[in-house]
Amino acid sequence: MRHFALIPIKILSIFPLNTVHTLFTILFIISKVEKIGGSDTSQERTIHMFNALIVEDSSFYRQLLKETLCSQFPKMDISEAADGEEALKKVAAVPPDLIFMDIRLPDESGLELTRKIKMQYPNAIIIILTSYDLPEYREAALQYKANHFLSKGSATKEHILALVKSILSERKIDMNKSNNGR
Repeated sequence: MRHFALIPIKILSIFPLNTVHTLFTILFIISKVEKIGGSDTSQERTIHMFNALIVEDSSFYRQLLKETLCSQFPKMDISEAADGEEALKKVAAVPPDLIFMDIRLPDESGLELTRKIKMQYPNAIIIILTSYDLPEYREAALQYKANHFLSKGSATKEHILALVKSILSERKIDMNKSNNGR
């Protein structure tokens, strides 16, 4: 805390009330800026919260994946969508950094949805996570700009968590650091 934030009340009483109010407002703003940016420039601070979206029609699998991610990355903000329409609304509201995408969704193909999202948000990392581990789906996932392809049948919890850790590491995001109370 800065020493000027501890101004004796007697000194403040010599100023008109609106000046005192302005002074306290300025001090309040300075204290908030210090909490966000800090005065220590040697340390890089991250304000951005890492957002993930799980697009999966099976509520059981969505919940299982969300719990798995939350157990390892408690500061990750994870949203869910059961179909393409809901996914597009969530992506438009808060563009996710990471998306787990099922191929077969009730209203449209997860591959087509991947293409649409990548057109508007090329930096979003999309992991196709599907029960259909077929070469033609792997090829299509690459064509539609998915970053990774995982089979639900062979991808273990550890494999999924290791992949997410590597993505966070590539993006230089430390989920162990505080995100300003988030």
